[in-house]
Amino acid sequence: MSSLTPTGTQVHLSRGSVTAQIAQIGASLRGLTVGGVDLVPRYPEDGPTPSASGIVLVPWPNRVRDGLWRDGDTARQLAITEPKLGNASHGLLRFSAYEIEQTDAAATLRATVHPQTGYPYEIATSVTYALTDSGIRVTHTLTNRSDAPAPVAVGTHPFVTIGDVDPRNLVLQVQAGAQFETDERMLPAKAVPAPEELRTGVRLGGITLDTGFAQLVRGDDGLVRHTLTAPDGRRLTLWQGEGFDFVQVYTTTDYPDQKLAVAIEPMTAPADAFNSRIGLRRLSPGETWTLSWGIELS
Repeated sequence: MSSLTPTGTQVHLSRGSVTAQIAQIGASLRGLTVGGVDLVPRYPEDGPTPSASGIVLVPWPNRVRDGLWRDGDTARQLAITEPKLGNASHGLLRFSAYEIEQTDAAATLRATVHPQTGYPYEIATSVTYALTDSGIRVTHTLTNRSDAPAPVAVGTHPFVTIGDVDPRNLVLQVQAGAQFETDERMLPAKAVPAPEELRTGVRLGGITLDTGFAQLVRGDDGLVRHTLTAPDGRRLTLWQGEGFDFVQVYTTTDYPDQKLAVAIEPMTAPADAFNSRIGLRRLSPGETWTLSWGIELS
């Protein structure tokens, strides 16, 4: 670990040619290299996390319309954390400092969602970042410490790249059969077929996305694999395990020191799941939910 920064204590991991940096605030993945090549675009150490880069999104990912949802017969009002669009955004731990345990090649960060306005449940969470020979495996756990079933969803917000290539020349593949059309507040209006070109591959510099996807295509091993491919054939794969049944893909030209940046965000539920109930899970008292995703370079 190193000294404090605006994103808290920094955790540095190393295994062979693979290194990673994890920030304490939001338990965010802020650096990953394989063979000296960045797979996560870096940002300045003395600045805050840009564009929610790498943070954990719990107990919901993305947005809740008006911060308002119904919990059985009870109306719940969450704090509005996206004033521009009038939504509650990215869960309740985005700016939390996690407790850290680490070894050379792995770290587990823990934080608790405490009962609060709009969410009267206690959820113990952890995220473990473990380096592999070619990247990183990330495992989330959520345990309901309340005395009643608790609605939960989880997501994460990693930006990905192949750092020695102009990101505009990377080819993106998103393995999804459907996408969500959104209204003027970036909330899902309806699901429609996803463009075929996204499954076969599209040049990153030729598209603009802030889009949620569903009907993900899993391999025989149960994993969904989205990819970025460089002109020389190197391929970054972001894989999603069971339970991560949705993904958000977001492109931006506002990421520090990047001509273009893309986030591929595994999620267990789409935006506004507290209202639509799509993908929303209710954990029984004492129940634990475990899920994994990861990044590899080949």
